[in-house]
Amino acid sequence: MFLWRKHSQNHHENDAAQQDAKVSELRAALGPLSGSSLKYCTDACLRRYLEARNWNVDKAHKMLEETLKWRASYKPEEIRWHEISHEGETGKVFRANFHDRYGRTVLIMRPGMQNTSCAEDNIRHLVYLIENSILNLAEGQEQMAWLIDFTGLSLSNSISVRTARDIINILQNHYPERLAIAFLYNPPRIFEAFYKAVKYFLDPKTSQKVKFVYPKDKDSVELMGSFFDIDNLPGEFGGKATMKYDHEEFSQLMAQDDVKTAKYWGFDEKPTHIASGRLGAQVAPEPTPLAPPAS
Repeated sequence: MFLWRKHSQNHHENDAAQQDAKVSELRAALGPLSGSSLKYCTDACLRRYLEARNWNVDKAHKMLEETLKWRASYKPEEIRWHEISHEGETGKVFRANFHDRYGRTVLIMRPGMQNTSCAEDNIRHLVYLIENSILNLAEGQEQMAWLIDFTGLSLSNSISVRTARDIINILQNHYPERLAIAFLYNPPRIFEAFYKAVKYFLDPKTSQKVKFVYPKDKDSVELMGSFFDIDNLPGEFGGKATMKYDHEEFSQLMAQDDVKTAKYWGFDEKPTHIASGRLGAQVAPEPTPLAPPAS
């Protein structure tokens, strides 16, 4: 037993050393970086890209280079809430005020609350909230969880397969290993058909993180319970909590977070204040901390 334990420990240390070496190799392959690219390419970031490409340095390098090109063009860290707040008026996507059992940030999505038809604005809104969720991850935490509520979804308010494909490409290619799990709660039949069409674009590793949950399916409900405290979980997902989206309140929170974002990326930006749908330059209060993760 002692020998087996020692062998296991040595094996783990060797794996860790090999991974560290690959991180160094990938950093050397990237060459000199500056500005936002330097800030983005932390060791943890490089590890995510290596993990996404099964620790193949050449493939991870190619993937990361594509992301740096995309970020230089799309500039996700420069999107501000007031630019896309109209997309969030119905609360179709927002950051929850609770965490999962692992202390991860939770994004709630309600596709049935779709309120606009501009695909590009829809995507920018989601990208903004992904960046915001990453900004609000606890120290040492790399991933987030998604909860998707299908109440009210119909053919008239569902996004197109093309838009879904574009979103999937951004998530998989430029936010690797950021999604821990996505729970699709009680999806209607029209979505099941839609999912069959978009699953073609999903990487197998991503596909494994997508879990369908049905209230009458004991196993899927138990799986969801292993990730979330039922007292924190909104009733729309089978929990005991009440889910209320207040657009003005959420806008205030995002305006405060925009100041944190600017500070993190090294931008000189004045705090903003949103009230009654109007944006003005004022000193924003300190960000309100989220509820602590369930114990």
